[in-house]
Amino acid sequence: MRTRLAIILVLQLAAACGELEHGDTPATGGAGGLGGAGGLGGAGGLGGAGGLGGAGGLGGAGGLGGAGGLGGAGGAGAGGAGGAFQDAGPASDAAQELDASNDASTSDDRCDVAQLDPSNPPVSLPITGNLTTHDPALIEQDGTFFLVQTGPRLPGKTSSDLLAWDGTPAALGASNPGWVASQVPGATDLWAPDVSQFGGQYHLYYSASTFGSNSSCIGHATRESLLTGSWEDQGSVVCSSNNDDFNAIDPNVIVDTEGTPWLSFGSFWDGIRIARLTLEGARADDELTAIASRGGGAIEAPFIVRRCGYYYLFVSFDRCCNGVSSTYNIRVGRSTEVLGPYVDGQGMPMLDGGGTLLVSESARFRGPGHNAVLFHEDRAYNVFHAYDADENGRPTLRVSELAWDEDGWPVSGGVE
Repeated sequence: MRTRLAIILVLQLAAACGELEHGDTPATGGAGGLGGAGGLGGAGGLGGAGGLGGAGGLGGAGGLGGAGGLGGAGGAGAGGAGGAFQDAGPASDAAQELDASNDASTSDDRCDVAQLDPSNPPVSLPITGNLTTHDPALIEQDGTFFLVQTGPRLPGKTSSDLLAWDGTPAALGASNPGWVASQVPGATDLWAPDVSQFGGQYHLYYSASTFGSNSSCIGHATRESLLTGSWEDQGSVVCSSNNDDFNAIDPNVIVDTEGTPWLSFGSFWDGIRIARLTLEGARADDELTAIASRGGGAIEAPFIVRRCGYYYLFVSFDRCCNGVSSTYNIRVGRSTEVLGPYVDGQGMPMLDGGGTLLVSESARFRGPGHNAVLFHEDRAYNVFHAYDADENGRPTLRVSELAWDEDGWPVSGGVE
């Protein structure tokens, strides 16, 4: 029987690990598990000294200056969005014509972007610096990459080259938006953010929930520029309760070829849903469409991008948040329509549990998951977290090259 101390420890760690919303019961002991030495909440882990929410942002030293650029990836490109970054002068004209990482482009369907060269396959990047990360979301503006992640009020990171990473302050300041306590009692840390640009604004969506519950809400904040001002919270945009068969967490926005934004979300229960948004980022109607399910099994963290005639739905299967015992893995399917049906490479519908394996664990990096995709210049990258066995299961940022083969299926550099 667990002691009262062990129970208290698990509850504290559940608040630190954003993906403990997933209806999963975490391991409560052993090296690398939650509560284990060096696990989440341990020294150097989330919430530890220098961890998420610590003074100065995410813990760990390490400034810019990683070896080399990425074949031109450091050049100024059309932009993206991020956390509570400090004022840096007026937005440039280029920032007004954004090709955000999760926006579909109506003029360029990216057929000539991120093409697989079998003689030079994708690799995992040798990243350095501030790498403690859970549930990353990434976008780029004017040569700077901005990342937001699970943690107290959504901490962040920046990089100029995707290789060296620095911490930034939390996106939502010193306290949670007021609606969180009343609509989701018990919610503390905010989970699994998404950043996008549409309708002339940047949009930040995020999750408020508690471990093992689908009494959850997805919040929404906006700003006109990442370079000036701050995020203005707009309240909740979609919620779920214990009477629903879905869980309103893990948001992601895709803008279709007609310019309509859609919000996909979901974790466990009956899988992934998608809802239409207005150009202001609010819910457009009450319709919800199911696009992926494992019949109540472990599926979550949707991320949709469009490339060369298809919408690609990336999801995470199995269990996160158990350190080196995590079984997370990244899957993908595709559809010619944003509402599906999505099928995997074998033709299995994702509504029936389909999903082609994209990234699985290595001896060092266990449980890779909560995938985001970034298009930049003529390349693509998938960004996710994994649990580092060399660091007692610390949740760690990973960035890998991503390319599409001649049959139109993505291939990832995975984890080293």
